[in-house]
Parts: sequence; structure tokens; C-alpha cells
Amino acid sequence: MTQRGADPLMTASPQPRLLRALTILTALGFAGTLVLGLFVAGTDIQQGQVQRIFYIHMPSFFGAFTAFGATVLGGLIYLWRGSEAWDRIALAGVEVGLAFALINLLTGAIWARPIWNTWWTWDPRLTSAAVMCLTYAAYLMLRAGIENRQRRRSLMSVYGILAFVSVLLTLFIIRIVPDTIHPVIIGASPQNAQGTFEATSGVVLALMPSLILWLTLMPITLMWHRYRLALRQEAVDALKLKLLGG
Repeated sequence: MTQRGADPLMTASPQPRLLRALTILTALGFAGTLVLGLFVAGTDIQQGQVQRIFYIHMPSFFGAFTAFGATVLGGLIYLWRGSEAWDRIALAGVEVGLAFALINLLTGAIWARPIWNTWWTWDPRLTSAAVMCLTYAAYLMLRAGIENRQRRRSLMSVYGILAFVSVLLTLFIIRIVPDTIHPVIIGASPQNAQGTFEATSGVVLALMPSLILWLTLMPITLMWHRYRLALRQEAVDALKLKLLGG
């Protein structure tokens, strides 16, 4: 029986088993998508083997999109209902999303070195992606600097909602800024006359499972783990205060 005030994510017996199953499924899915990207998809005739990093680079951004979207949802519901659980979800979304966004930036730099002959260029897409990462890094720094819990949760809920503008800008900027050198993956573009889907065999077979994995299982599983960690951290902090008070 669930105790009054207890968090259902911690007390309901099916939840941990489900999380373990999701964790195993996520790990197996990640290994499977790596096999598809490294060994099943064809080698790009122009970019060579480095193109295979695309099967992590692109899905990692959309994983960040899901996680940052959860931050928006968590912030909205917290402002509406004042539930601490949704504030924890919002925080988990920022931490997981930022990790995915940094993977996206790092893999992009690895790809750019042999293709563009540079690790970094201030292309609109790269710049917007960097700004997005800095925006959410600032979220974590600002949150750590606000001592009042109620004020912290309210302010960061608003911040997390507004910060999503940087995600949307990064997503659409290659469609609205014509002088970008970043290739458009889906469909033809000035940077890629055919589009990667049409130019390389096996792309769809390798990409679709990876996209599904990073859009759903990866962020959900990691955010759930982070949520449970937050609950334990709060319990430890409460115990410290109780011991110090005693």
C-alpha cells in the first residue's frame, strides 16, 4: 500500500521492474543501432566512412529535443499545479538533453574535420547549436545559485519554457538561412543535391531505428534514472538537516 505523500515512482512495485526492462531494452537497442550504422549501411561515396557518425550525430539532437521538450512540459505543469515531481522531470530533461546536445556537437566536429578541413566554423547551424548548449548550461548554473526552493522552481520553470526557442531555432535554421554549409539530410538542398537518404544505400534501415531509440527510449530511460536519483538526493539532504537539527 502506498503511503500518503510518497512518490508513486518510488513506491509502486511495477515501476522499478519497468525501469530495469527499459534500461536493458535501451542498451540492446543502442548496440543494435551501432551494428546497423557501422556494418549494414553502405559507405557514402563522397564522405567515406566518417559519414557513419551521422547515425549518432542526428539522432542525438532529436534525443535532446525530446528531453528539452520534457523540460517545457514539466515547467508548464509545475507552474499550473505546483507539483515538485514535475520540477524534477524538468531538471532531468535539461541534464539529459544537454548531454545529448553535447554529443551532437562533438560528433559534428569529428565529422567536420575531414569533410570541411576544420573542427569548427561559425556556420549558422553550428552557432545555434552552441548557443542552445550554453543556454541550458546556464539553466543549471542559475538553478544552483538560487537558494529559495519555491523561487528556484518557479523561475527555472519559466526559463526552461523560454529556452526551448533555442532548440527550435537550431532545428529550423538550415531551412531559413540560405548561406549555411550544413547539409540538409532529408530531401535535396544546395549542400546535398540528392539528400543523404537517396545518396547512400541502407541509410533508412540504419537511421530509422536509431531515431526511434534516441527520440523515445534513450531520453525516457535516462530521465527516469535521473528522477530517482533526485529523490534519493532529496532524502539524503533531509536526513542531513534532521541530524544537524538534532
